[in-house]
Amino acid sequence: MTEETPSFALRLAADARDLRAAQRLRYEVFVGEMGSDGPMVDHAARLECDEFDALCDHLLLIDPRRDAQALQDVVGVYRLLPGDRLLPGQEFYSEQEYDLTALRGSGRRLLELGRSCVHPDYRGGAAMMLMWNHLAEYVLERGVELMFGTASFPGTDVAALAQPLGYLWHNHLAPESLRAEARAPHRVAMGDLPPEAIDRRAAMQATPALIKAYLRLGGFVGDGAWVDHAFNTTDVLLVMDTARMSLKHRDYYTRRQGEGA
Repeated sequence: MTEETPSFALRLAADARDLRAAQRLRYEVFVGEMGSDGPMVDHAARLECDEFDALCDHLLLIDPRRDAQALQDVVGVYRLLPGDRLLPGQEFYSEQEYDLTALRGSGRRLLELGRSCVHPDYRGGAAMMLMWNHLAEYVLERGVELMFGTASFPGTDVAALAQPLGYLWHNHLAPESLRAEARAPHRVAMGDLPPEAIDRRAAMQATPALIKAYLRLGGFVGDGAWVDHAFNTTDVLLVMDTARMSLKHRDYYTRRQGEGA
């Protein structure tokens, strides 16, 4: 991937075609790979859509060598919803699963992250790092102070996820002032295992790479996981203070680049 990196383009979706290309990639990952579904998913056109898409910015990672007319050029997506874009009484996507009273009451500028995915041919290389660097620019330009969003473990077998969920709850629980609470009836407790019963290595091996990356950048989790049967996932709510993240971001990426990542 290193030699291919200069060919990538990174930008926000500019028109309906760009959005469809993002939705096509989301369909391939969330529906095709993970078995997800939803009321607005267009199976005939192979587009993963929902009612929030029109409200959000869509950060695209584009490989211009791929066929744009066939919607194949977008190989990475991040959906971004600035809090000041919501109308009075309107909710974030995450509020379907989590009570965000603490975040909303913080008085700080919020950005919701969601629908993050990368084409399988581009995973394990520079793709996500490039997207995060561009995300950092987006955050800086808009004065975002808190970023948050749900991140997913594949599957809905909560018992099988006891180790990673317990590790997150015991070691990375958000401070009370920023702690989102998973909503009933799909809420499940994360901290049932005592700390001494948690195998850190096993917990980390069972944790998706995106969640581990958030933790390296100083991320916290909300209280409780949320079982999403439609998406065939078990979700946690991650929160990142951008002031705290900026230092870790610099150190993390400096270290990764030094390792030749």
